[in-house]
Amino acid sequence: MTRRQQMIAWLAIIVVTLALLVLLRDMLLPFIAGMAIAYFLDPAADWLERRRVPRWLATLLIIGLFFLSATLVIVLLVPLVQEQFAKFLVHLPEYIALFNERVLPFAQGWAERFGIDLSGDPKAALNGNAEQVMKVIGGVLTGLLGGGQAIFNILSLVVITPVVGFYLLRDWDEMIGRINDYLPLDHAETIREQAREIDKVLAGFVRGQMLVCLSLATFYGIGLTALGLEFGLFIGVTAGMISFIPYVGTVLGFAVSVGVAIAQYWDEPLWIGLVAGLFILGQVIEGNMLHPVLIGDRVGLHPVWIMFALLAGGSLFGFVGILIAVPLFAVIGVLARFALERYRESYLYRPGAPPKKPE
Repeated sequence: MTRRQQMIAWLAIIVVTLALLVLLRDMLLPFIAGMAIAYFLDPAADWLERRRVPRWLATLLIIGLFFLSATLVIVLLVPLVQEQFAKFLVHLPEYIALFNERVLPFAQGWAERFGIDLSGDPKAALNGNAEQVMKVIGGVLTGLLGGGQAIFNILSLVVITPVVGFYLLRDWDEMIGRINDYLPLDHAETIREQAREIDKVLAGFVRGQMLVCLSLATFYGIGLTALGLEFGLFIGVTAGMISFIPYVGTVLGFAVSVGVAIAQYWDEPLWIGLVAGLFILGQVIEGNMLHPVLIGDRVGLHPVWIMFALLAGGSLFGFVGILIAVPLFAVIGVLARFALERYRESYLYRPGAPPKKPE
């Protein structure tokens, strides 16, 4: 097979794969979740296997413990967060009214000192849009939780994902060995080298970012609850779990928690400062301890590219796209850096030098 025919064959494989992903995107969630779980838990299974525990038994123990822990978290934590979220929506108009009454006059007074003209009536604008905000929130929740497709996704996650995760984790090393045997001999070592780099990147994101989000959710949830903030558990857990979007979790959690603190502790500025200080401390811990230790520079993506990846993945594939967006872009980043290195060694970049011979 000539080089041209090889390129056409690989291009056809890529196109067919992408077409299948687009056509089957509505049923991919349990399989992607199962694959992510198997990838995440494979080091634990290897550790047990090295201690002469049979692979099937190690897989059964790890998968069972994982889903038992997840079930306990869902049973114990989700009802509390759901209850606080429902109460938060009920009290949202009250918070908007308190904002109109307390914060806007204060802001207008400071604006006038600096010669800033706040024309119009922001109070009326907020009141007029409050109902629209509630409709938007309700529509988003309906889209996420309502409808037959959402129910099917939930059932498939509960029923199919554990089975997929078990079989993939049990056969993980065998599957990797099979793939390794089918690599083209002339380029096998190069592909293995890039695969190792991709594994390093994915491990840095999948395992590292998950631990960062869980740590921040625990820190913010317990901290805000200890400070007595209304809906502190809901705000803290939500802010921590969406921290995989750079800065969004911290900024959104800071804004909402401080807004609730202003409404709750208007005459006690010390408590407002403590709530704000908690998020500042959380950002310091994330930036100086959690992120460098758990993730470091292994992902190799700029925060802007991460936000772009999440928006693009969500736009193309919905919730599944959000799950796979950053890992996929990280893989693309590894391959792009490899392609750029080869380009700089090629005749196209250095016209005076002979092109490097292919492997």
